[in-house]
Amino acid sequence: MSEPEENKNQVRIIAAMARRLQEVLIFLCLAIFSKVTGAKPHPRGSGLDGATYCLSWRMAVETDNLRAWRTVPIQCLRHVETYMIGGQYDRDIDLIMEQIFSYINGIVISDDGMDAWILDVDDTCISNLFYYKGKRFGCDPWDPASFKAWASKGGCPAIPGVLGLFSKLVENGFKVFLVTGRDEETLGQATLDNLHNQGFIGYERLIMRTASHKGKSAVIYKSEIRKQLVEQGYRIWGNLGDQWTDLQGDCSGNRTFKLPNPMYFVP
Repeated sequence: MSEPEENKNQVRIIAAMARRLQEVLIFLCLAIFSKVTGAKPHPRGSGLDGATYCLSWRMAVETDNLRAWRTVPIQCLRHVETYMIGGQYDRDIDLIMEQIFSYINGIVISDDGMDAWILDVDDTCISNLFYYKGKRFGCDPWDPASFKAWASKGGCPAIPGVLGLFSKLVENGFKVFLVTGRDEETLGQATLDNLHNQGFIGYERLIMRTASHKGKSAVIYKSEIRKQLVEQGYRIWGNLGDQWTDLQGDCSGNRTFKLPNPMYFVP
């Protein structure tokens, strides 16, 4: 091998070692960042840039492939913020409402008054977007005390598309049950007033957690409520919620519809 060729090989080796060292340093920095913030670094070789990763992350959340996550990855803060307030969230809601209206238009209502729908409350009927804006759209850990203080004010605005659906269901003769994980003892009156002030008038019953449901997961609690309604003779034609745990379990209904929510996960 000639001297120039040998020098070129040495340069290539040094360059390769430098690239490898750079990769190691980047990975270490991401690992430290992950430890401090709770965000997970992208797997080496995934080929995902920040924007693409956050799209994939949100898709995994909405399809329930990603479970028991505690916070939004910090690198996805702007992605979730843009999604929630930039118009796409509202467009997604509108599309879901179109599908639900198409479905209910094909249902023949019985005259026995036992045709029912179940709607979740938080981020289904009324929105906590203003609260989560102050929590960096889910990047901050869940804070039960601050959420209770927020909900006690009764200032959650209605989600327009769902309010329109609710009115249509009541008008068509469905018995609408609002089933929420909120605590009845501490948030009962505030929730009643909030729903009423936002136009949710005419539902059959608002069902909240009581002492007998304390400590139960959302799936178990809501399954028990739905089972009781079915045992009372109600036919659950539809079930709408923003969490998969609103829709999973027993007696989920003839059809379930999931609203998007990339800001938090309810186990």
